[in-house]
Amino acid sequence: MQTNRPNILFIMADDHAAKAISAYGMGINSTPNIDRIADEGMRLDHCYVTNSICTPSRAAILTGTYNHVNCVTTLETHLDNRLPNVAKHLQAGGYQTAIIGKWHLGEGKDHQPTGFDFWSVLPGQGEYFDPAMIEMGKPINEAGYVTDIITKKSVRWLKECDPNRPFFLMCHHKAPHREWEPSPNHRPSYQDQIKLPDTFDDDYKNRARAAAVAKMRIKSDLTYADLGLIQPEGGSEVGERSTATSLRRKIPSNADLSTLKLIDKDTGEVFTFETERQLEEFKYQRYLQRYLSTIASIDDSVGKILDYLDETDQAENTIVIYTSDQGFFLGEHGWFDKRFMYEQSFQMPFLVRYPKEIESGSTCKNVCCNVDFAPTFLDFAEQKIPNYMQGKSIRQLLAGKQPSEWLDVAYHRYWMHGDPDHNAYAHYGIRNKRYKLIYWYNDGLGLPGTSDEKDEPEWELFDCQEDPLELFNVYSDPACAVVVQQMTEQLNNTMNQIGNIPEHQM
Repeated sequence: MQTNRPNILFIMADDHAAKAISAYGMGINSTPNIDRIADEGMRLDHCYVTNSICTPSRAAILTGTYNHVNCVTTLETHLDNRLPNVAKHLQAGGYQTAIIGKWHLGEGKDHQPTGFDFWSVLPGQGEYFDPAMIEMGKPINEAGYVTDIITKKSVRWLKECDPNRPFFLMCHHKAPHREWEPSPNHRPSYQDQIKLPDTFDDDYKNRARAAAVAKMRIKSDLTYADLGLIQPEGGSEVGERSTATSLRRKIPSNADLSTLKLIDKDTGEVFTFETERQLEEFKYQRYLQRYLSTIASIDDSVGKILDYLDETDQAENTIVIYTSDQGFFLGEHGWFDKRFMYEQSFQMPFLVRYPKEIESGSTCKNVCCNVDFAPTFLDFAEQKIPNYMQGKSIRQLLAGKQPSEWLDVAYHRYWMHGDPDHNAYAHYGIRNKRYKLIYWYNDGLGLPGTSDEKDEPEWELFDCQEDPLELFNVYSDPACAVVVQQMTEQLNNTMNQIGNIPEHQM
């Protein structure tokens, strides 16, 4: 039996770059099941995250508010579950609600999921194999691979739903989060060599200092665990510790290659190198192969859930969304990880299918953000969008229409200044369809998880049309003075509108 209001299935991976979805046309892997959503619906090309890190992004998605409002600004700040959220609104409006998989907004009475009829979530980051989970407040242990477990639990919950009431399911995958542990079914995947990005050997000239000091380089900052290698015992000669308290060691760079041997932890295969360049490219290929192999399992999962909707005649009345909590660097600028407002980290993949309203095979070029997700869900559910939500419904954009008041501007703020693992600097900025303005204020402001060290502020301006690789900061170019003025005014207006206190002089 069909319901009048649509079901909402929200599938979110962790750190899934748009580039690693074949529907985006980059050609580095194949995701046929995820592509089904785009083929039968819409692909968004300019969907952006308001804070490119897991916990704050999830808070923004759930609440429809920016992080200075929901107070989840860093990995060390957790969501107060007394706050209203979209699940609570949908639940009150008659929806059956569930979240299964990665939560990452804190544990315990004050932070566990609320607004969900059923929840079964991973504590913290969760494990790839035999994960512990917390289900309705009780700890349990599951045997198997985490992506498969989340999929089975999601399908089981869908089977148990009342067919006379619409459902809202948040299916949140751990993969492809670091350390990228593939399922045994997909360990042989992606053995072919993957082309190095054009900016892999970036020298970070013509940019703010933040780019040069970040500890996210494939050449020097990946660990043995990241690449599925046996970590040797010993002191500093086998690689810097990733943090002072961590057991993880970085794979050496600029090492004595005559003695360096890397060993696959599963097969025992030994890798040796004659040149530093061979070692650098090995790290890149190994990283991408493991990363993409975890995505292959997600693609299988999406296929199983889509097939279930087809088999039960629910596809026509179900909004299916596939996204990630942010983007991810896949060797661009020599980096892995996220955090920055540079495009690969800033852009979220977003694919959506709803046959009743969304044209199959369509694309959207308008700018939107993750704070817009919650209002959109409520709009489709025919529920009032509360005034506290700062995002706007993108329902008309998904129907191929642009509201007259739509601004095509995305705001981003990264608060977790100088964390020891990544040393990414704090910044905020805006992006419109062509330009991106970033202010590096480089101050942790005393927030949890930030460094006490500060650096001099800097501005960046990129012409994303003429410089899509974001290699040239043109903020000080006299020819761009008018653009700088316009973008600064737009930044000031945006911050005033959302109530975010600036660190620059307005």
